[in-house]
Amino acid sequence: MVAWMLVALGGIPADGIAQESVFLEELTWTELRDAVAAGKTTVIIPTGGTEQNGPHMVLGKHNYLVRYKAGEVARRLGTALVAPVMAYVPEGDVDPPTGHMRFPGTITTPPEVFELVLEYAARSFKQHGFLDIALLGDSGGNQASQAAVAERLNREWVGTPVRVHHLTDYYPGPGDAWLVTQGESEQDVGSHAGMHDTASLMFLNPSMLRLDRLAPGTRGDGSGVVGNPARSTPAYGEQILERQISAAVGQIRTLRVSSRR
Repeated sequence: MVAWMLVALGGIPADGIAQESVFLEELTWTELRDAVAAGKTTVIIPTGGTEQNGPHMVLGKHNYLVRYKAGEVARRLGTALVAPVMAYVPEGDVDPPTGHMRFPGTITTPPEVFELVLEYAARSFKQHGFLDIALLGDSGGNQASQAAVAERLNREWVGTPVRVHHLTDYYPGPGDAWLVTQGESEQDVGSHAGMHDTASLMFLNPSMLRLDRLAPGTRGDGSGVVGNPARSTPAYGEQILERQISAAVGQIRTLRVSSRR
């Protein structure tokens, strides 16, 4: 509201708001074309997931967090934009249900479908002039497919200037190991809906948490939690996010050079 009032009063150019965005879906096609021509030739494809995250955390956790982190990565790089989040990813079989599909609200896709969508997103960005396509996966089930797509396309595009990068330093990232250095046990840190994502949302947007339902869980107990989210703090979340973002920025910078040697 304040920004639009300033535009109306002549304080901000009308196109200044859109030009500041790193998110592709907030740009017009001409703004995107001009951004690529001006050197923004890296695009980040964030993959999230719509899945159960225990009784205390919303189903869209991955999608919210990965969009935020991808945006921060792009801003720090200065020459990158962010594609829309891929929210439907492999989460298990439908019938009989396996993995997170045993919990209401989870949405799954077969790995081959996920890979095909990811592949054609990358092909689209190559067509539009992007040179570095970074796959930023926020969930464990996304990683193998991302690696497969990157390998397949890099093999096909070996004679071109375009490269696809599967970011292995981002997930799970250095945050969990850092929590252990702060005196937290690996059991409390957990592996799903535990301290990592709970703390991140405490820092970014606690409205996505049900703070009165924070409770430890173990694999197979029916809660969907593996870890102890009650140990989470906003300060932990800030540090976890910073470490993941920095890891992704560093790896993209490295791969933009090393992948072309």
